[in-house]
Amino acid sequence: MDTLVAFVVAVLVIGFFMRSYLNRQKNNEEEARAAAEKGKLYSSGPQSQHPHIDANYCIGCAACTMVCPEGDVLAMLGGKAVIVNGYKCIGHSLCAEVCPVGAITMVMASPSMGADMPFLTPEHETSIKNLFIVGELGGLALIKNAINQGRDCVDTIANKVASRGIARRSPDVYDVLIVGAGPAGISASLRAIEKKLNYLTVDEGEIGGTVAKYPRQKLVMTSPVEFPMHGKFKKTELSKEELIAFWHKVLERADFKLCQGEKVEDIKKGEDSIFTVATPKAQYRAHAVVLALGKSGSPRKLGVKGEYLPKVMYRLIEADHCINKRILIIGGGDSAIEAAMGLGH
Repeated sequence: MDTLVAFVVAVLVIGFFMRSYLNRQKNNEEEARAAAEKGKLYSSGPQSQHPHIDANYCIGCAACTMVCPEGDVLAMLGGKAVIVNGYKCIGHSLCAEVCPVGAITMVMASPSMGADMPFLTPEHETSIKNLFIVGELGGLALIKNAINQGRDCVDTIANKVASRGIARRSPDVYDVLIVGAGPAGISASLRAIEKKLNYLTVDEGEIGGTVAKYPRQKLVMTSPVEFPMHGKFKKTELSKEELIAFWHKVLERADFKLCQGEKVEDIKKGEDSIFTVATPKAQYRAHAVVLALGKSGSPRKLGVKGEYLPKVMYRLIEADHCINKRILIIGGGDSAIEAAMGLGH
């Protein structure tokens, strides 16, 4: 009799906890579904990059949802990982790296989903053959992505050069001309050296691109990355100054061919499929062109009276210079928020 009572009590207790568990699961799924519908990702998709989840392989371990630095890009729904806030994704790729079954890959949304997104093949080639776009200009944020794209893009070009044959290479036509000396451009340049390509890199400003304009001591990298000819950077936290110092070491290489202070004004492709790249100082001819421009080389101006006064700035490099001053920040994006936090501190 006691055994029967104990059994009945055990069944009731287990039933209670199971019902509570299922209710929690249902609530979690409803919240995830509501978030997904709010972000309109089921119907229209994110605006640039996002993880693609193959539900056939997903085992529901939730590792991807826990590792995401943005917190709520992914959620669990019906025992599977789903995208709920894809627009927040900035391409860390940690979800793809931590997935134990390889069910996640990073992909770009359809160009129709973002008017400012260029059409690119998986090899970063545009609709114009042998014209490539890498880095932030292509829609993917993060220095790590820019470095990887610059390296991979030149691998594609090197394969094309090899298929053309050495006999068809002309000394007055570069195998590749790289526009921009930021993370993507430097990575592409080093890979070009490694692949023994005839290349040239041009940049209108200082080496480092957007990174050189970041605030002092800004943390710029939080995961390891492999630089051509220098191996893997194993340090998980890298400041702006540390990365710039490395790039200046690259500048000292005798085989690093960089023309600074040259802004590209025109690119034309001739009937012979050779590109002519024009700057104020020269014209260069190349079989392939890599645009590693970033997005901050020429800041957008307001077009209002007074914006060219000395006290008007388009970047905050050193917040300490603004102590005890009244500052007006115009804009509400990431850079504006970062500047406000720095100034407030």
